[in-house]
Amino acid sequence: MEYVSNPALHGLQLPFEWKGTPVDGQGRFVNYEFPHRYSLRDVLKWRLQSNPQRAEKKQEQWHPAIDKSAAFLHAPDDCIVWLGHATFFIRLAGIQLLIDPVFYNIPLIKRKVTFPIEPAHLKGLDYVLISHNHLDHCDKRSLQLVADNNPGATYLTGLRMESLLHRFTNSNNIQAAGWYQQYNTDDRIKICYLPARHWTKRGLRDVNRQLWGAFVIQGAGKTIYFAADSGYGSHFTDAGRIFPHIDYCIIGIGAYKPEWFMAQSHVSPKDAVKACNDMHAGVMIPMHYGTFDLADEPMGDPISALLHLKQQEYIHGRLENRKIGEMLPI
Repeated sequence: MEYVSNPALHGLQLPFEWKGTPVDGQGRFVNYEFPHRYSLRDVLKWRLQSNPQRAEKKQEQWHPAIDKSAAFLHAPDDCIVWLGHATFFIRLAGIQLLIDPVFYNIPLIKRKVTFPIEPAHLKGLDYVLISHNHLDHCDKRSLQLVADNNPGATYLTGLRMESLLHRFTNSNNIQAAGWYQQYNTDDRIKICYLPARHWTKRGLRDVNRQLWGAFVIQGAGKTIYFAADSGYGSHFTDAGRIFPHIDYCIIGIGAYKPEWFMAQSHVSPKDAVKACNDMHAGVMIPMHYGTFDLADEPMGDPISALLHLKQQEYIHGRLENRKIGEMLPI
């Protein structure tokens, strides 16, 4: 096993030993706690087995609340805005960030909910954060539009993602970090790249050739954790140890059924709550549901399950389940 990092970026001071981001003998990144073990046999088993919620999915009428006012674009206040799936606009300490921009349909999968604003209105962005290379997080057409409208933006991502993002954006302002590294940013904010339990793939032979991960964004006395795509693991507790005052945890709750197959890649609503509690997050913000049909559960299943957990008082912090496009002042 080899351990790598970006020598141009600083590593974090950690309360445990860390050698660097692990890479196996084939040059592929690996999850350090739970090795990824999907196989073609498992994929076929999932696709061929019956879905107990099939009839429910077919009958479901999914019409989530959407705020199309684009009020956050005209307000100077710091805020977090969910734009559907894993796409977020964040203004922190006056710095404007966009995370995992996906504005359109992705190959073979149509959006169930339209993007809440005109994407071309997203201008004046300082940083664009790309958690990993999956099509529902790293979209060529969306990134091309972002680049055209934000020529001065800097792109922050994981190791070995530079060539892909340069091809999409034609930008040379790209920083690629290993796990537990800090990007070089404006002094008003601090952005770090942390582990997630996931994987990467865009072609036939590139499994785990590019890194995946989560982000921590700090500024104006606030700390925001963006979990990206991740199965459950001790990295959530570790995040809380490194950053003991996480104000907002943005975490996925969808694409989790069947759990025997999806748990390696995505937390269930129950495990998302556990993760937020593990890191003692003040506010939980759910994402990664209700936009693309990626798994067996109906579109509204994840948020219904999460609201049930809230009713049972499993969530230690506050749940902020806002409309798509609605501004959450922070």
